Amino acid sequence: MKSFFSRLSRRTWIILGIVVAVVVIIAFATSGGEEETTFQTVAAERGNLVASVGATGSVRARQTATLIWQTTGIVSSINTQIGDEVPADAVLASLDKASLNQSIILAEADLVNAQKTLDELLTSNTSLLEAQQAVDKAEKAYDKAYNWRITLNGKIDIKDYVYDQFGNLKYREYKGYASEETIEQADKDLALAESRLEDARRAYERLLKGPDSEEVAAAQARVAAAQATLDLAHLTAPFAGTITQAFPAIGDQVSAGTVGFRIDNLSSLLVDVQVSEVDINNIIVGQDATLLFDAILNKEYQGKVVQVGQAGETVQGVVSFTVTIELTDADELVKPGMTAAVSVVVDEVKDMLLILNRAVRLVDGNRVVYVLKDGQPVQVKIRLGASSDTMSVIIEGDINEGDLIILNPPSFNGGMFGG
Repeated sequence: MKSFFSRLSRRTWIILGIVVAVVVIIAFATSGGEEETTFQTVAAERGNLVASVGATGSVRARQTATLIWQTTGIVSSINTQIGDEVPADAVLASLDKASLNQSIILAEADLVNAQKTLDELLTSNTSLLEAQQAVDKAEKAYDKAYNWRITLNGKIDIKDYVYDQFGNLKYREYKGYASEETIEQADKDLALAESRLEDARRAYERLLKGPDSEEVAAAQARVAAAQATLDLAHLTAPFAGTITQAFPAIGDQVSAGTVGFRIDNLSSLLVDVQVSEVDINNIIVGQDATLLFDAILNKEYQGKVVQVGQAGETVQGVVSFTVTIELTDADELVKPGMTAAVSVVVDEVKDMLLILNRAVRLVDGNRVVYVLKDGQPVQVKIRLGASSDTMSVIIEGDINEGDLIILNPPSFNGGMFGG
């Protein structure tokens, strides 16, 4: 026997070893001995649930503005720096007058003249009295032209009282017929006198309106135009806020479009998040929200929904709606541009039968869970209500408090329970 084995080659030994290994594996696989599956279970229980919708977004101020120069010049003064709180219309920086365009320099004189005219219209009665005198003079001229034209319709021995060129009433007597040329000229004189009278009355009526008159409106427009031109030499705060960015330095040469400052109204901070169309109808104005920031560790902030978008936007085939949350307890740590993880509380239920979301499977379009009964998994169809990130409310299904819900159902026939 020993001599027999000694005659076997090394290759033959390798082949025999492989055959034996395969036989052992097959025997073990077909032996029918199966280890008992160990199920992870958790008991169904009643409790409270806070359902929320989560999303991420960036912090922004309710009001924000980037201020840019509108003309060319050299920065001569800077009145603020980053972190300063400034009131509305505060001058933040100015350009050297000598470096400005000539039109801006001349606008200063235009402003003085326009303001003087406006002040006279608003405070002086001279223009109104002059307009009244013009009306009186135009009325006398019209009466004279009118009476003269009427007299030309008469014949011999027509007598009438008329005004002379000084406005005095005179007795006049006409004899004979007037020529066509005389009548035609009288018609022209009368039409001109009537037109001048109407113009004088309109001018007087406009001045009677005071601040509402067209003259005042025109003067105010000239003042505003001159002031706007002068303002090109300055950057002013459009609203009260905090300087969050500042770029200019004294002596800088700037041109139209050069960025000067950024100002934010930090009294109210907002976060805009994109919510899926599946969840948008669960969100309404006034709902509470919690916010977490990557830049602020171990601190949770509170907020409220202040605006819910009513039109969705499609990005890469996904429809989402913009929801705006206002922070109600923001502090100096929260800054515009920070990323926030937002959780909006959309529902809150108490004393309901709850189940872990990880236990739910989808089978043939139905949500199911597997309950351990007599050591065997039993499939039960369910319908869920409000859900959180980890739990859901069971509103329909043959599940009772205390039932053992399987978290790791085994696979059968190559398929996982629930798919």
